[in-house]
Amino acid sequence: MTIPVGLTIAGSDSGAGAGIQADLKTFAALGVYGVTVITAVTAQNTIGVRAVQEIDPENVLAQIDAVAEDFSIGALKTGMLSSAAIVEVVADAIRRHELGPLVVDPVMIAKSGDRLLRADAVEALRRDLLPLAGVVTPNIPEAEVLAGRAIHTRDDRLAAAGAILQLGARAVIVKGGHADDDPIVDLLIDQTGVHEYRARRVNTTSTHGTGCTFSAAITAALARGQNLPAAVAQARDYVSRALVEAPGLGRGHGPMHHFPAAEAGHVHR
Repeated sequence: MTIPVGLTIAGSDSGAGAGIQADLKTFAALGVYGVTVITAVTAQNTIGVRAVQEIDPENVLAQIDAVAEDFSIGALKTGMLSSAAIVEVVADAIRRHELGPLVVDPVMIAKSGDRLLRADAVEALRRDLLPLAGVVTPNIPEAEVLAGRAIHTRDDRLAAAGAILQLGARAVIVKGGHADDDPIVDLLIDQTGVHEYRARRVNTTSTHGTGCTFSAAITAALARGQNLPAAVAQARDYVSRALVEAPGLGRGHGPMHHFPAAEAGHVHR
């Protein structure tokens, strides 16, 4: 029996709602074997981030080399990269090992509001990593930073996506969760046009790790051989079900429930 392999390059979340921990749970729920590269260790819970320890870029590189030389990686994602030096070694290793397809989740700020990406890393992300991306998955605030423009309307989202495509990414999905719309509308923009994905807004505070889980679910679907529009549709459905089944843990923005959403039979492997 063979199983697809997905790689996540991201930070560790001690509360296990986001980051590497959320990615691994998502991969497992969706039938993908997860391998990891840890870029930072964060001390955080549902309330906030207490401390961040970046991993030395040489160690990050060694982790990528170790997994890339031994596993046949079907797809990969990046999450928290925190510094320009880490972005640069990650981009270089992805090119050298010819890894892909690549899902770039441009993690900048935690759900609690704590900053996770240093200012010097934003330009490195734009310059070095986005040209390698099969798809970039920003929320509206992240898209504003990457595109260098404010977003208030649907047309603004499309214009921001166009600016990100000009940086070299092959596709962009601007998520709609930060807008006030119900249903939520995510916009996937690629060379073929615009694809809309609608989902009912779930009334819950258990939203920690939604972005990580969404990008990990896309990565898992790509590793299983799905095309990008189908992968996004499956990921959108998976996240919605994980939010509905959230266990209500913690005193802040709690985690979703990754496994019941898959066990319910709505996610097809």
